[in-house]
Amino acid sequence: MSARASVARANSSRAPTMRTSPSVSGASWGQDDARATVVHALGWLLVGLALAMTAPMAVDLTDDNPDWRGFAGAAAVTGFTGVALALASRQPTPRLDLRAAFLLTAGSWLCVSLFSALPFIFGAAHLSLTDAVFETVSGLTTTGSTVLTGLDTAPRGLLLWRALLQWLGGVGIVVVGLVVLPFLRVGGMQLFRTESSDRSEKLLASTADLAARILAVYLILTVASALALYTTGMNLFEALVHAMTAVSTGGFSTRDASIGAFANPAVEWILIATMLLGAIPFSRYLALVYGRHDLFFRDPQARLLLVLVGLGALAIASWLTLACAREPLAALRAALFAVVSVLTTTGFVSEDWQDWGAPLLGIFLMLTALGGCTGSTAGGIKMFRIQILASASLSYLIGLIQPNRVVAVRWGDRAVEPNLVFAVMSFVFLFIGSWAAFTVVLSALGLDLVTAISGAATALANVGPGLGPTIGPSGNFAGLLDAAKWVLTAAMFLGRLEFFTLLVLLHPAFWRR
Repeated sequence: MSARASVARANSSRAPTMRTSPSVSGASWGQDDARATVVHALGWLLVGLALAMTAPMAVDLTDDNPDWRGFAGAAAVTGFTGVALALASRQPTPRLDLRAAFLLTAGSWLCVSLFSALPFIFGAAHLSLTDAVFETVSGLTTTGSTVLTGLDTAPRGLLLWRALLQWLGGVGIVVVGLVVLPFLRVGGMQLFRTESSDRSEKLLASTADLAARILAVYLILTVASALALYTTGMNLFEALVHAMTAVSTGGFSTRDASIGAFANPAVEWILIATMLLGAIPFSRYLALVYGRHDLFFRDPQARLLLVLVGLGALAIASWLTLACAREPLAALRAALFAVVSVLTTTGFVSEDWQDWGAPLLGIFLMLTALGGCTGSTAGGIKMFRIQILASASLSYLIGLIQPNRVVAVRWGDRAVEPNLVFAVMSFVFLFIGSWAAFTVVLSALGLDLVTAISGAATALANVGPGLGPTIGPSGNFAGLLDAAKWVLTAAMFLGRLEFFTLLVLLHPAFWRR
């Protein structure tokens, strides 16, 4: 089915319908097969997570580092729990209704985050529960905020595990963004709906098929980036780790000083390209593979992303050249790296851009909230929603001037329905409202206003560094109170899962039979 036909089909209905077998009612929550599907999927996710833990364990064994025992213990606990859940919930035919899909989406991220924290608790890092969960959620949500120091001398297994968390979280959010959220019609995502049927069993099959294709593209981008970084003089391990965290737009590094520790312009140029590739919708890579070059090069989101990158980099480079007496090419590279890192919500740091002058701080705070493209690994409000809001505002303005004229809200060359505009407006309202609420809570916990505002923004948009001396580009989150870390952890989850996916679980109607 063509992308245009898929969009038309997606817009043809105003509410999702679930066609399931007679034993599964869309109006009933307590069906055994739907619950069993959720538990069964969670079990196999934990089994896969346990297998992933063996990779850093093997690295530490190779290095003769005793930290391998922490990964072994975490893998044993995770694997045992996963196998037990999978075996206890076996069923002949998987079934998934709408409510179970919401629960599975939120539950999988919460469950995987808790078990992924075990290596930080059992291993050489010996983090507290608060710090371990914060570091893990920051990794899986590809936020990149960290409580760890001494990364330059940390065990390679620990560094690999942090990179794996971001890499797995990146591919996971692409699958959620392209398959699950459009199916759930969350935040206007139904425009990107790609499945061919509403039937739950076909949804599961199409999800697996699309996930496999996305994973293949994801692997190709990661390997290509790693090889390119290796040619700059990076050792193979660091090249692989930074490729994984760049493609996932996560931002974890092997050095406390992040990319600035390498002081290598070639590394920065390669990472600029990799971060941009990670922030472009992955569906466009699939279109490119299947010969639909027009879809790739005419994508409205990618065009807006590149325009904002260009304008932001030119403005900041001009400031650095005129006000800070920087050499123009060096200023352009520094500005471009910073803008791409923040706008794609990666969070790599080549130098502390807070030292560039107060007028630029507002630009970086704005870029933090905007984010990358829908269907990519990037976070934030995203280009698609910004374009829908701009089109809706223009339509309303024209309506004020010419009341009898009907102006459709458009995205690219497509007209969008009012219910989709309403979903986008609801999402942006929740983003701004949550930003304000988390800022108030963080301020009440003793954080200064700059730290509270930027901390809430960077957590909701999954960027990483904030503003101020504590959580700025050259700092980290270790010095915050445990209560503040839990608040930011909740904000990272809320932003990564697009608000509605979690908030719907808090509504009493969700749990009624």
